[in-house]
Amino acid sequence: MNMPLPKTTQGVYRLSVSTFYFLQGLVFASWASRIPDIKSALGLNDADLGSVLFAVPVGQMSAMALSGYLVGRCGSRKILMAASVFYPAVLVCLGMAGSFWELAAGLFFFGVAANLTNISVNTQGVGVERLYQCSIMARFHGLWSLAGFFGALLGAAMVDWHISAETHFIAIFLICMIILAVFSPSLLPRDARRSSSQGGGMFRSMDAYVLVIGLIAFGSMVSEGTMFDWSGVYFESVVKPGPGLVQMGYVAFMSTMALGRFTADRLVMRFGPVRVLRASGILIASGLLVSVLFPMLWSATLGFLLVGFGTSSIVPLCYSMAGKSRKMIPSMALASVSTIGFLGFLMGPPVIGHIAHASSLRWSFSLIALVGLGTAFIAPFLKKYR
Repeated sequence: MNMPLPKTTQGVYRLSVSTFYFLQGLVFASWASRIPDIKSALGLNDADLGSVLFAVPVGQMSAMALSGYLVGRCGSRKILMAASVFYPAVLVCLGMAGSFWELAAGLFFFGVAANLTNISVNTQGVGVERLYQCSIMARFHGLWSLAGFFGALLGAAMVDWHISAETHFIAIFLICMIILAVFSPSLLPRDARRSSSQGGGMFRSMDAYVLVIGLIAFGSMVSEGTMFDWSGVYFESVVKPGPGLVQMGYVAFMSTMALGRFTADRLVMRFGPVRVLRASGILIASGLLVSVLFPMLWSATLGFLLVGFGTSSIVPLCYSMAGKSRKMIPSMALASVSTIGFLGFLMGPPVIGHIAHASSLRWSFSLIALVGLGTAFIAPFLKKYR
């Protein structure tokens, strides 16, 4: 688009894309909020759960090349519309799973659907950001977190009302279909064309600066993945709160993560990125250690609140800094950081399950505290390699 669009048209595109970020977060949070129930219903131990969760990264990684190809060939709008049906439909299948292997198969396709949705919705987000000519990506991700918060609250309510995971997931599917029907007509119709100079492999020209950013993102996303997949299990088996309070930790984490993402830009402008990253790493480690050392309802909830604040700004900030690399074009720098960070998000939770089975969840969470603290130690190297 050569001519600038009217602000009202830009606003329509932004609102529509925002709802699909919300849809994506709602679907994922709905699954995460019912993991303890599905674990109990299928009689899985910690090692079993850790093993079956490997199906999600396998699905994600299997779909990475396919997602990029399909979005490039068909356009992000068409793929996002298709993925927005596929993703919640697979969620319903997870609620119907009756065995370990059925759940594993469902989670594989859940990973595929998540990746299709993620690539297509972020392509739409980049297009809208280009129209506004300013950074708004963090706010899009904030809406994902906000959806996670509401999804966690809804999940807790469903558990309290003794509504099955299958019925819960069918309700989420219907909500997603309403969002799709109302907002898909006003998605961006075309993606930005790629410049012929932006070729080359993702990691072919990676410099130390981008690698450090990727490692910071990795540490944060290991912590995020642990909270998404294990916070409910931790409360159920370690904290052992009263009925209806198992999801309290997850809700606490998602609430501060969402709040932090809407305030991150202001903090970075005031204190600088390195200070924010160091403080974030300290918050992650402190929150996890509080929940490990004092596994009571009030203290564990407080700990998870701190973890939410700690993780909230790291990934958006990493994406922002990667786009300013002096040696890599922004698209390749962002892709490299995203891939390194995403490996932490996908691989951390399954590993935690096996460590927990061999020792305990408290030991597992202590390990994640050290990984989160690594962010505070790595961040100063950004000044060296900048």
